[in-house]
Amino acid sequence: MTKKKLLLVDGNSVAFRAFYAVQNFESFKTKNGLHTNAILFFNNMLDNIMQKEEPSHVLIAFDAGKTTFRHAFFDDYKAGRAKTPGEFKEQMPYIRELIDALGIQHYELPEYEADDIIGTLARRVEADDFEVVVVSGDKDLTQLADKNIRVEVTAKGVSELVTYTPEFIKEKYGLTPLQIIDMKGLAGDSSDNIPGVTRVGEKTAIKLLAEYGSVEGLYEHIDELKPSKMKENLINDKEQAFLSKKLATIDVNAPIDISIDSLVYNGKNLDKLVPFYREMEFKQHLSKLDIEEETVDLADVHFDVVDTFTKEMFTEDMALYVEMMEDNYHTSPIVGVAWGTKKKIYTTNNLALFESQPFIDWLLSDKYQKVVYDTKRTYVALNRYVGKTKGIKFDVLLAAYLLDTNDNSADIEGVAQYYGYGDIRSDEAIYGKGAKKGLPEDEEVFFSHLARKVNAIHFLTEKLDHELAEKNQSDLFYKMELPLSRILADMEITGIRVDAQRLKDMRIEFSDRLREIEQKIYAEAGEEFNLNSPKQLGVILFEKMGLPVIKKTKTGYSTAVDVLEQLKEQAPIVEDILVYRQIAKIQSTYVEGLLKVIQPDDKIHTRYVQTLTQTGRLSSIDPNLQNIPIRLDEGRKIRQAFVPREKDWRIFSSDYSQIELRVLAHISDDQHLKEAFIEGQDIHSSTAMRVFGIEKAEDVTPNMRRQAKAVNFGIVYGISDYGLSQNLGITRKQAQEYIDTYFEKYPGVKKYMEEIVRDAKDKGFVETLYHRRRYLPDINSRNFNLRSFAERTAINTPIQGSAADILKIAMIEMDQRLREEKMQATMLLQVHDELVFEVPETELEKLNTLVKDVMENAVALHVPLITDSSWGKTWYEAK
Repeated sequence: MTKKKLLLVDGNSVAFRAFYAVQNFESFKTKNGLHTNAILFFNNMLDNIMQKEEPSHVLIAFDAGKTTFRHAFFDDYKAGRAKTPGEFKEQMPYIRELIDALGIQHYELPEYEADDIIGTLARRVEADDFEVVVVSGDKDLTQLADKNIRVEVTAKGVSELVTYTPEFIKEKYGLTPLQIIDMKGLAGDSSDNIPGVTRVGEKTAIKLLAEYGSVEGLYEHIDELKPSKMKENLINDKEQAFLSKKLATIDVNAPIDISIDSLVYNGKNLDKLVPFYREMEFKQHLSKLDIEEETVDLADVHFDVVDTFTKEMFTEDMALYVEMMEDNYHTSPIVGVAWGTKKKIYTTNNLALFESQPFIDWLLSDKYQKVVYDTKRTYVALNRYVGKTKGIKFDVLLAAYLLDTNDNSADIEGVAQYYGYGDIRSDEAIYGKGAKKGLPEDEEVFFSHLARKVNAIHFLTEKLDHELAEKNQSDLFYKMELPLSRILADMEITGIRVDAQRLKDMRIEFSDRLREIEQKIYAEAGEEFNLNSPKQLGVILFEKMGLPVIKKTKTGYSTAVDVLEQLKEQAPIVEDILVYRQIAKIQSTYVEGLLKVIQPDDKIHTRYVQTLTQTGRLSSIDPNLQNIPIRLDEGRKIRQAFVPREKDWRIFSSDYSQIELRVLAHISDDQHLKEAFIEGQDIHSSTAMRVFGIEKAEDVTPNMRRQAKAVNFGIVYGISDYGLSQNLGITRKQAQEYIDTYFEKYPGVKKYMEEIVRDAKDKGFVETLYHRRRYLPDINSRNFNLRSFAERTAINTPIQGSAADILKIAMIEMDQRLREEKMQATMLLQVHDELVFEVPETELEKLNTLVKDVMENAVALHVPLITDSSWGKTWYEAK
């Protein structure tokens, strides 16, 4: 009979290891601002171990709290541990949610640790029936290893596991698994604050155990030891040694109330896992799931398939839907169109529609009002065939996004289902996905799907319009988001010209520069090696050149960026390696990447996503022009390739100076913060003076200003002491002192934060200055971590969201003024707080005056809005 397999996972330690699996944890965030690094790497570890082990039974054990039965006989057990980062704590409830969705049981027991739960279950099963696999982030559980219990300990984050068996432990330590307990009794364990014997380390403990077998055996023969300081310490700390052994011993008889039978693994719960992966934005994991959509019975929909087009088919108050099979509507062909009233719907796949005068007259006229799903997509796609659509009076996608930014699906079926319209299937159900995606063989299915979309648009328009009015968001929709969608569409259609030859020249320049650095590194190393091999690089740096080892991995030495940053002052080769890596990244991601997306008109046409972020900020894709690196000179040089349409034109750039901090000053009404901006002070130097107690601005050092800047922006983003300590390379205690001092010096900011959280708890949402809402379902959660994350979100959303709104207002006003002045100058890009234009030289002075006037007077705050403008022959020169 095949043995069953029980997998037992130490949830807390593996989750903690997962959190620290990457250095730059800030890169792992959802659009809602939730950190996901621990969730993602915990998920990856579970995926790997489940595939490898294929267990029949699974349990993930968690510590129940900070106090255990061990504290009853040692108050300082695990004392002195660093405060758990808030960025980690906020993820723990989601890790439990993930475990549920994966169909795995989890369990905790008051007064006991995960180790005790695991030890009890591992020993409880019959060796003849079960093979047991234990997974943990530390080595405490290796004491359980025996002939049927294998302990896997995570290494290199959670990507690799080291297997501990009795044989491996014997080879590594010369001990049996149970002697691991004795070793900790003598040597202690600083991570758990187990004291051990003074000045007895692991090597000494192993040597003593090899001779005397156990702590008890050692003390039975203590008189046989030669007089020494060690013997003196052993005698003095005898009680401490036995206490330490007791603390280190896993309780294998914990009073758990779960049965082995309840741990049978029956597979993933896709009903929970799919929405969870969507919420966490784990697209790669989502794509791996074999999701079969259920077929649902739909009500009949009446429509006509037409090939000829008459004036009578195009009337007032019609819904319009344009179908494309690819996401990029700049290049994807239109495969079908549907339009109609609530009573009469027409569909067609005959592209002669676009040459039909009745359709052209209807589409390009303001006289005929239309409702759509995704104005910008519709506008840009039809512009390629007919011209610029006019008369769009409502956009279901935009309205749904404003009403609940937590649910921003790009699929009309998702919005329709949410608002009670069920007679529509998803695009995936009709067209398939991936390589199998395509039009259905039965044209009737295709035309019916398009007609249902028109029906859904009509159904949703009235419902959403009413809800916008109820929530005081009609102005936000009609005066900001809807007009902006047309402006963004025009910007996308215009595109920005790219000098492909300049990028190609850069490719050569960067290749030459990389070869030059490579040769310099080889000369410094005294030999050639594979620069892209961390293992070979580690040998060069730490063995051949003798640099101090900062961190080790299972395969050798860590050569991660954070390690090299600590070493760069000690050897020139390290600085050269860092520069080499940065230029190589710019070369592959930006030089090569941008060359691939230049269109036949020599331009790049990015797509702005208007319905993604919770704060209202725009994002950019295909390609992302908001993320071009500008800190390195090589990164900034990428902007040299962005040029105006004509030689006698210029690229003009203007951005708001510290807009989020100015919004904070306005919203908080803090006197000191307002004064700094009204008086035109350098806000970061001003903050440094207050936080560090400096009287004169000239006494503020560059490092003080840098730290004050990190505090200023950290406050806006609700940063924790851990996050600030990571940013500044200081201790968490220092970081917390900076934050506390900031609130002491800027009491209005603290008051705002306290009041906005109270308000959010009452209402369940927060708003920007222009009534953009963000709902916070966890703001009153009993779970501390969920509640804390929601509180931070409540604080920063009105600031970031209002700043985004102000820029949108400025864009709308700017577009109108350019039209009124009949200027040739054109708005090309929006990059967070920056607007980029192209302008003929003859209009430069006029545009400079106009942009300053419009952007600085877009709204009236308690502090002035200030812009910085510049221009040049390229975007690089303009910045």
